[in-house]
Amino acid sequence: MTTVTDHTEATISTLTAQVQVAATRGMALRLRGGGSKDFYGQTLKGEVLDTRVLSGVVSYEPSELVITALAGTPLAEVEALLAAQGQCFPFEPPHFDANQGTGTATVGGMVAAGLSGPARASVGAVRDYVLGLKLINGKAEHLTFGGQVMKNVAGYDVSRLMVGALGTLGLLTEVSLKVLPRAPAEATLRFKCSQAQALMWLNSWGGQPLPLNASCWLQETPESESHPGTLYLRLRGAIAAVEAACNTLGQKFGGQLQDTVRAAADWERARNQQLAWFTDRPATHQLWRLSVPQSAPALNLPSGLQAPLIEWHGGQRWVHAESVHGPALRELAHAAGGHATLFIAAQVLNTPAIATFDALKPPLDRIHRELKHEFDPAGIFNPQRLSADW
Repeated sequence: MTTVTDHTEATISTLTAQVQVAATRGMALRLRGGGSKDFYGQTLKGEVLDTRVLSGVVSYEPSELVITALAGTPLAEVEALLAAQGQCFPFEPPHFDANQGTGTATVGGMVAAGLSGPARASVGAVRDYVLGLKLINGKAEHLTFGGQVMKNVAGYDVSRLMVGALGTLGLLTEVSLKVLPRAPAEATLRFKCSQAQALMWLNSWGGQPLPLNASCWLQETPESESHPGTLYLRLRGAIAAVEAACNTLGQKFGGQLQDTVRAAADWERARNQQLAWFTDRPATHQLWRLSVPQSAPALNLPSGLQAPLIEWHGGQRWVHAESVHGPALRELAHAAGGHATLFIAAQVLNTPAIATFDALKPPLDRIHRELKHEFDPAGIFNPQRLSADW
């Protein structure tokens, strides 16, 4: 594990000076860690400012369930350190190193992107685990927000404001995160069912005292009466609770217990979008993420589109579609009470022909713009990454 060196302060001073020069000259900076999420966002602009020069764990107290690391620290290294102590980031941040990414995911990139894995609906998102952070704003000031305990994040929580901002508000230098012990027991059940049946079951199970952790429904073979689709359900928790849930769901709903090792590998592939459903996407198709209420029924997708892959107990629905279907997908998401994101454009790194993210309502858009101006007056950090307008 990389450790913090005496050069950290000097490195931060150098980065601060670079930001000062860029702000003075009005020069755009592209804040970047390992580049594993370069595909995500509206576009990439500016001179690369590599955060990996800031790497190492500042402090880790397993008994306190808190870890603090420099922003450029490889995420894999941090997770290995946590695993050695029987702990983890329960929200399962995706790495994307092996398929979309061009490098190694970092802690800062994890926070800036704000993406969570299969367990997000049950355990919370990245922002729920951020206790504090340090950043260099567009005025070349090195600021500290929050702390290392929950009581230090009362009031206006600037730390969590940075989650999902894609580096548009400042250059993260250090992050403090809450961690949790790994669950003592885990099991995965497999059900044969239609999309509508899966959504109905998940909605019903969510109201029961079951140790639900993650779910994934997809069509692994062409839909037919004998193969309507497959639901995978991961249970995590106390040994007795997991065993009781397996018995109940197996007897009442036909859930088949899966091999633990093989299921764990499949969940890891789902976390990093390495399942065949993702990797076999036609080159002309975009990957859309529709975020809707978990109770939303099956969406009536445009004719000719493949059935979605559904996660987060119904709350996240992935769809392959050509760009022409984008407006229809957004309308479907809005009608269901959610929103749609163009997660991966057909031509990665090119500015999508349509907006990556849904347009914000005027009051919220005004708040976003004012925050951007407050943190980055010269507009130098990752311009047009979140919006084509700024």
